[in-house]
Amino acid sequence: MSDSPRESRESRESGQSGQSGQSGQSGQSPDSRESREAPESPASAEKSLDSLILHATDNAVAWITLNRPEAMNALTWNQRERVIALLAQASADPDVRAVVITATGRGFCAGADLRGGPPAGERVPGDVARTIRLGAQRLIAAVLDCEKPVIAAVNGTAAGIGAHLAFACDLVLAAESARFIEVFVRRGLVPDGGGAYLLPRLVGPQRAKELMFFGDALTAADAERIGLVNRVVPRDELEKTAREWSQRLATGPTRALALTKQLLNASLDTDRAAAFAAEAAAQEINMTTADATEGVASFLERRTPEYRGR
Repeated sequence: MSDSPRESRESRESGQSGQSGQSGQSGQSPDSRESREAPESPASAEKSLDSLILHATDNAVAWITLNRPEAMNALTWNQRERVIALLAQASADPDVRAVVITATGRGFCAGADLRGGPPAGERVPGDVARTIRLGAQRLIAAVLDCEKPVIAAVNGTAAGIGAHLAFACDLVLAAESARFIEVFVRRGLVPDGGGAYLLPRLVGPQRAKELMFFGDALTAADAERIGLVNRVVPRDELEKTAREWSQRLATGPTRALALTKQLLNASLDTDRAAAFAAEAAAQEINMTTADATEGVASFLERRTPEYRGR
């Protein structure tokens, strides 16, 4: 199955809403306000979410699968909230020790899709900022703040907030046919969903400006070359590789991985003294865990450790 349609087609499909709360997306009124959006009736919404955002836990790995292939997995308000809730659930569940986010069809995620909410009235100053803060930014923060390592298994085109969803993950696997598009400039919009925060930290400000100023589609191979993707694999090996990587994480020292993720995510926002203090505090906390005790004991006894995530 090809995930690399011509760029003109990508423009149309990712344009369903490559952005998460700004004007001109998904055929919705430019004055839309997410605060006025409401999900469907509880029964139909629950059924819809169950089918559109698939969730399963297998061998201590939570799989979150975007399942709206006819829309290139563009995320609606309901679906975004479901993903945020599932990430919070994974953080709190000691039996979940890693997370994989992936999708069905030719697209990973074409961005945000706010269709389905009621008609909006006149826009009030502050509405757009609130929409972004409570919408796209919460989604990205949920990935960054998840206490379990999160892998993105990018099966196809990731555009706008869909690209940022992948970049926020701790590890990124991509099918050879995957593409990443900073689509905002094509619509005359400013990037949102943490893009201007994430990209410079991953590839540096010059590369980030090139991607965001031009909005060109970036192939999986090029994304790997510049450091946005950890590994590119054939499409039919993507799930297998994601399972292998997530299983390694799920058998690791879960709390140590959580603290390591926290230190790394904060490292570029702090000075050396604060970073060293955070490192020492994290080590202090980690040494109280059963996994740290097991790790030291297994080393002294010259055996393979058996971590339990506690």
